[in-house]
Amino acid sequence: MTQTPTQTAAELDRIDPRVFPPTARRGRDCGQLKLAGIRATELVERHGSPLYVIDEQAVRDRAREVREALEREAARIGSTATVYYAGKAFLCVEVARWAAEEGLAIDVASGGELAVALAAGVDPARIGFHGNNKSTAEIERAVAAGVGTIVIDSEIETERVAAAAAAAGVRQRVRLRVNSGVHASTHAFLATSHEDQKFGQPLADAPRLVAAILARESLDFVGLHCHIGSQIFASDGFRESARRLMGAYPELERLAGRPIPELNLGGGFGIAYTSAEADELPAIGDIARELADIVASTAAEFGIAVPKLAFEPGRSIVGQAGVTLYTVGTAKPVQLSGSDADADPADQGFAERLYVSVDGGMSDNARPALYGSDYHVRLASRRSEAAAALVRVVGKHCEAGDIVVRRDLLPGDVRPGDVLAVAATGAYCWSLASNYNYVPRPPVVAVREGRSRLIVRGETEDELLAKSVIGVTPVQEEPTNGETK
Repeated sequence: MTQTPTQTAAELDRIDPRVFPPTARRGRDCGQLKLAGIRATELVERHGSPLYVIDEQAVRDRAREVREALEREAARIGSTATVYYAGKAFLCVEVARWAAEEGLAIDVASGGELAVALAAGVDPARIGFHGNNKSTAEIERAVAAGVGTIVIDSEIETERVAAAAAAAGVRQRVRLRVNSGVHASTHAFLATSHEDQKFGQPLADAPRLVAAILARESLDFVGLHCHIGSQIFASDGFRESARRLMGAYPELERLAGRPIPELNLGGGFGIAYTSAEADELPAIGDIARELADIVASTAAEFGIAVPKLAFEPGRSIVGQAGVTLYTVGTAKPVQLSGSDADADPADQGFAERLYVSVDGGMSDNARPALYGSDYHVRLASRRSEAAAALVRVVGKHCEAGDIVVRRDLLPGDVRPGDVLAVAATGAYCWSLASNYNYVPRPPVVAVREGRSRLIVRGETEDELLAKSVIGVTPVQEEPTNGETK
């Protein structure tokens, strides 16, 4: 964090377009944050607080930008690119529809996500099905629906998918997920291609596993898949992973007796959660160009045809388009000490930290607690001339780790009733939401061109209570040995 105690009121008012959605701005007339032309307080009055807000135009524009960049660079090297929207980032019927309308395929990781994509009218042939423990029922449902590609994650799944396809009388397209051994520069829980973790198979085992797939008449092996992690800024990991995967293709082509047509390099492109991160974020066009170059040069080195490419961005499509609005309940100053375990060089110059409690927390954004993620906050309901205060935005849950924004600056007069806006919450916030402390999940509202509409209903306490089974009569034991009760 680069903010200082001398930050001006104008700087505290600034809405960074690299972190907030492009339509977000401070209203000149009211001083409020506006999203797609709608005041933050109007959204809260109409839909409640906390509130997830998704800028529909931002999602569509970003989806199109990413797709066009990857397609353009693939075409430059004589290939094609299929871009799957990774639904786990945030999936509902409307968002799946937006992605499909902007030319993206959809990547799902469970039977529930598959049901959402199908309900959105997504062409099943443009759905990819992931997961390290797909049930037999899920696989059979995917095959019956005509899902375009199933990603095989283990040797056991080869048998399951082959059996389901044979029973349905179809030849199912499959990819094999492998671990390239490339360790992405990200949080340990987000690095998904190192050797000791649950996803995929070692790259060294690929020839044996592909041979088993090729032996099944009901399976059509189309290529390898690898996902090195999430929230990645540097392209080095993608380049090295692509090189290692393609290094296996000559042997796989020998086994198949034909070229291996596709290569799926996964997703994981990062977004800026804070202004400091925005300074380091590479452009998607640069990433696409570097990936295309390494694929082309590696194909030439190994004497194989350039494969068709596939990618699975999720966070980078929807993350920046999301903003969460909260209402302040309390603001409490706490004296700082240089000996605090949580002391940070950025805190220097502040005698105290203002703990600002809001009406949500880790139930609507688990990422700070899970990953230590940083977020950026702005006062959304008014303009202020007050001096900067070091703040920690915290939730209402009974956990010391219930932190929404660990460290940022807000005007020192932030008070109960103010509305705060936390940026870049479009990915993995609603998806990871819970009912901890019996707090209902907030609704999701889409905004576009001055209008808002509900796309995911929020929950009520009555709905949570209705799930409890109350006053159930104990089940009586069945009579045995001819006895009667």
